[in-house]
Amino acid sequence: MAHPLSVAVVGSGPSGAYCARLLTEDGSLDARVDVYERLPAPYGLVRYGVAPDHQKIKSITASLAEILEHPRVRFVGNVAVGSDVSLDGLRRHYDAVILACGASVGRRLGITGEDLPGVFSATDFVAWYSGHPDAAVDRFSLTAEQAVVIGVGNVALDVARMLVRTADELRRTDVPEHVVEVLAASSIREITIVGRRGPAFAKFTSKELAELGALESADVVVDPADLILDEEQEAALAANPAARRVLAKLRAMADREPRGARRSIRFAFACRPAEFLGTTAVEAVRFQRSLGRSSEPVDVPAQFVLRSIGYRGSRLADMPFDERTGTVPNDVGRVIGPDGPVPGLYAAGWIKRGPTGVIGTNRPDASETVRALVDDMRAAPLKRAAAPGDPVDLLGLGGKAVVDWAGWRAIDRAEREYGERLGRHRVKLHDRTRLLDAASAPAASED
Repeated sequence: MAHPLSVAVVGSGPSGAYCARLLTEDGSLDARVDVYERLPAPYGLVRYGVAPDHQKIKSITASLAEILEHPRVRFVGNVAVGSDVSLDGLRRHYDAVILACGASVGRRLGITGEDLPGVFSATDFVAWYSGHPDAAVDRFSLTAEQAVVIGVGNVALDVARMLVRTADELRRTDVPEHVVEVLAASSIREITIVGRRGPAFAKFTSKELAELGALESADVVVDPADLILDEEQEAALAANPAARRVLAKLRAMADREPRGARRSIRFAFACRPAEFLGTTAVEAVRFQRSLGRSSEPVDVPAQFVLRSIGYRGSRLADMPFDERTGTVPNDVGRVIGPDGPVPGLYAAGWIKRGPTGVIGTNRPDASETVRALVDDMRAAPLKRAAAPGDPVDLLGLGGKAVVDWAGWRAIDRAEREYGERLGRHRVKLHDRTRLLDAASAPAASED
């Protein structure tokens, strides 16, 4: 290569960070990587999607920080690609651009009544309790008594668990104080988690289910009749050890006597959502419950409903996008446009493959994308179109409050200091203005 490889990565979650690490650990590339993040804080869904009470999973931020602190990696925070800078602009000033912007939009069911007040996406609820800057403080009031969570993935269990956590438990996490206050004052007494298919097809893990069952603040109720399997489910179990572990845990829960807790979490399976009922706000969810080859309508009362049926990506300007899958069309990471592969444009993570796998799945995914990028760069001479210079300067971000890594470290300190003042380990700053103020505060000595 005639000059050092210059790469822009859009998104600072695990997939973007892993791409940056792979590019910089190959000394032959002499790569310089700028990681663009639309928020003032890094880490993507690790910070704003992983449940706050899952501190062990969140601890991966330490290894992500090591990547983003690399001398040839630069964090460019509070810069939205598509509005603050264009994707075409990035492509003009970098040899390659990797889209690693994730999938953070909740999918819709497309049924009657879905826009009634009281019906929300679980992704919105997760963003709110995670202190996302885009989530309004007063987004949720939780004055309902009955809630329904539609979906049987790990996120469905996360939101149900958060709805019954006590104030003391919540204050052991980093959730903002306004979230603690709303959840602690919640009127919700009964939560029903509903799956479209039978329990053999549940997507949550046995570990997540065990965590739900260990809650002291709620009884978890499973109807033994829901665990009677048909031939299709028996065949699915035979081929899936993880599903067998989930079913064993559900059966153990079904055998337990309720302890008389103030709140309850119930499971319902083989119920397909058909309609949200209500006039001025949601009052119930109508499901079609499968009974062999037939079905019958079942109405579940609810004044608060969370759809937890998966994530999808969103389109950036100038970016090829498949609306059906919510992903960027690609071939092993090479972005595909109407005329074939788009030169110098790549994708990694959920925007590439959809919202599948765990955090570690992003490692081989990033490796595949970076391998394609490097192969392409080595096969053809680099032809940078723009004038030489610092791409961030050339992109005209002079008037933008760009948060660099030192700015993020200042935010990190401010959150820990804020937590200490409240008698907590750490409390997130949820307001973008406060985040930017913290980022620009005079540097303080590290702990």
